[in-house]
Amino acid sequence: MDNTETFLRSADSFLTLLGQIQPEHWELPGIGDWSVRSLAGHTARSIITVEKYLSLAPAGEVTVPTAEAYYSAITAMSADTADAAAVEARGVEAGKWLGSDPVPRVTETLIRAWQLLDSQPPGRAITVIGGLTLPLGEYLRTRVFELVVHSIDLSRATGIAAGLPTDALESAVTLASGLTVAQGHGEDVLLALTGRAPLPEGFSVV
Repeated sequence: MDNTETFLRSADSFLTLLGQIQPEHWELPGIGDWSVRSLAGHTARSIITVEKYLSLAPAGEVTVPTAEAYYSAITAMSADTADAAAVEARGVEAGKWLGSDPVPRVTETLIRAWQLLDSQPPGRAITVIGGLTLPLGEYLRTRVFELVVHSIDLSRATGIAAGLPTDALESAVTLASGLTVAQGHGEDVLLALTGRAPLPEGFSVV
């Protein structure tokens, strides 16, 4: 299954979860300073940005060739307090954008994104936040990762089962493991996964 199909399945899974969120859930704590609404809005941006970036002209030279390199660059950018605050603000605004009936709104966005994806030539590269440029397929790997991780966050916050596709989970875990190696933590994670040693408190790859 290619990255486009995995992305679409991940997005469908998120929409199913989104449709089960009840009015009393929206202002519950989500993650960090986000409410469930803001967290859901941030998650929806994984679909919104695909449409947004595919509506732009194709990128020229690729500056980050893989999803792993993208996250390394984004992590460096997020070290700036102002950038971290901007990420938080975009999540809040996206939560407001969801409105009172979010599923149709996000579904319409997903349909437009799917139509754009269906018409892309092989090797398409896109320009994303911060002026980074990367292959479309690699960007879709990052969107699957975001949809999977934040669907789990929403599930934990609301008690609603995430119901994630197996291929999406596999994609997210593969990307996370690739990030640990890129960041020099491969041995630590391998030891933890094989029951030999715990990870340091607060460990994260993003």
